[in-house]
Amino acid sequence: MRAPPDDAPRFEALFGRPPRVHARAPGRVNLIGEHTDYNGGFVLPMAIPQQTEVVLAPREDRKVRAFSANLGAQGQVDEYELGQERRGRGWLDYVQGVTHVLRGEGHAIGGFDLWLRSDVPVGSGLSSSAALEVALLRGLREAFGLALDDVRLALLGQKVECDFVGAPVGVMDQMASSLAGGGAALFLDTRGLRYERVPLPAGVEPIVINSGVTHSHAGGDYRVRRAECERAAGLLGVAQLRDLSEQELPRALTLPEPLGRRVRHVLTENARVLDTVRALRAEDLAVLGPLLYASHASQRDDYEVSVPEIDLLVDLARAEPDVLGARLTGGGFGGSVVMLARAGKGAAVAARIAARYTERSAHKATVLVPEPQQGL
Repeated sequence: MRAPPDDAPRFEALFGRPPRVHARAPGRVNLIGEHTDYNGGFVLPMAIPQQTEVVLAPREDRKVRAFSANLGAQGQVDEYELGQERRGRGWLDYVQGVTHVLRGEGHAIGGFDLWLRSDVPVGSGLSSSAALEVALLRGLREAFGLALDDVRLALLGQKVECDFVGAPVGVMDQMASSLAGGGAALFLDTRGLRYERVPLPAGVEPIVINSGVTHSHAGGDYRVRRAECERAAGLLGVAQLRDLSEQELPRALTLPEPLGRRVRHVLTENARVLDTVRALRAEDLAVLGPLLYASHASQRDDYEVSVPEIDLLVDLARAEPDVLGARLTGGGFGGSVVMLARAGKGAAVAARIAARYTERSAHKATVLVPEPQQGL
């Protein structure tokens, strides 16, 4: 991770006093295992270099004053009172959601002044909201001495999105932001919250390219997919699709359209996660690429969450001999593509793909991993 910036002078200029706490949390890219987390399944995310950083200082009253540097000259200090959180204030809802959830869970916090900035692109499928939640929760944990371990912190972040912001997300994003790092993927069983860090083989490196097409978990399409899975589980007599084995897929395919295809994606995607973990452990590079491409095809055809721009990025990756595999990452309907390339080839390959995409698309691609040398 990069060294923390010297944000103290900016905080002090804004609030008239020095900060006491600096905290941060990364965005994440999901290597494989999409739309399986809210079905009780397996996922394999990784932390990315882009982060959200918070600087704060406790107050002696119940007021929260918050400023986002990402809004630039348009930014202003927003305020609210603890216990008076109200939805509908844009980015501030994530801050309000954190204080609302903490207090609702019985954690004693006071007011605070907050300065934040993030280089995790919003709507990119890289968990900008989870990075904000986890960074702020880490900061408040330190500022107020809260007894929260990293798993509990992630669960609180998920609760912020589901119960306050209104985005029915699974737990993967917050778990990855809270627990992933160190150049390893986080193999997570979302049902039991068991996790293991699995290093990438030395022969590969990840690429992440943002398509420039934004999405939102609070939007309708994501909700529809989750509701379809819940309906399918109910019709099949199980609590979650995780409870089904692949041998039960023929029965699932008798469900009304499109439910059978939604089930097929979840069951086969869970199997692909397990196969990917085995391939990583065995450093079997030949197996990894086809798993990523199969995952993308499943998201495109069975789960129907891809868009033409994402498919174009994946097709451009296929034309590169140094790319092992590529797939849509994140909730879908836009966002980013993750690829695995041969070690040492990632930067050049990513630059070529991004340039060709920008030539053939109405959007500009942005290479996020490997991180550009110029930084922010």
